[in-house]
Amino acid sequence: MKVTALTTKIFKEGEDLVGFITIHLRKVKENSIVVVTSKIVALAERRTAIVKDALTEEKLIRDESELAIKTKYVWLTVKDGAVMASAGIDKSNANGKLILLPRGSFKSAHVLRKVLMATYHLKRLGVVITDSRTVPLRAGVTGVCIGYAGIRGIRDYRGTPDIFGRKLKFSRTNVVDSLATAAVLVMGEGRERCPLAVIENAPVEFCEKVRKNELRIAIEDDMYRPLFARLSHPK
Repeated sequence: MKVTALTTKIFKEGEDLVGFITIHLRKVKENSIVVVTSKIVALAERRTAIVKDALTEEKLIRDESELAIKTKYVWLTVKDGAVMASAGIDKSNANGKLILLPRGSFKSAHVLRKVLMATYHLKRLGVVITDSRTVPLRAGVTGVCIGYAGIRGIRDYRGTPDIFGRKLKFSRTNVVDSLATAAVLVMGEGRERCPLAVIENAPVEFCEKVRKNELRIAIEDDMYRPLFARLSHPK
């Protein structure tokens, strides 16, 4: 698998996302995956805010969250079925503003894929929109997928034998988060100015339709449920 990050000009709020991608991505091979950071998707949608004080910022985080609790450093929130810091609202590389998550990352990925396939005359293409998240009890962030199109999100091993013939009961590979992590590693988190990447020769299954909820686990079935016991509704 080959992952290539693309250095670009600074993306401006309200700029045309497709035009930006095609300017910096001259060619795309069949069976590739185009990776786009959620930040420029949100900027294209003008999903930004200016807050004057901590109370206004808190209200924004609560309004963007399904569940929220204040922690030592950030708000621990649940949004779109995933745990994240402060509803995914980001101050980095935002030029004094707050950048929210895109309105609908799966829809954005679907639209991008359709347009890019027509532009580059492709039959099989994947699109992954990334964000960065922390993992419990681990320092640093890794990449995570918040929307995708054209590929299966999960590789399911349940019911198949391992190398000794034991039937697997729980094993599944999160394909799209794995791709996002690989891409974010080369795209960077600071001044790299690489909001785009292309993945080639990835071990994925291409498809026309994705199951939006295939990555989700209900809180009552999640192994981290005890950590969520203190989460309170933000309203």
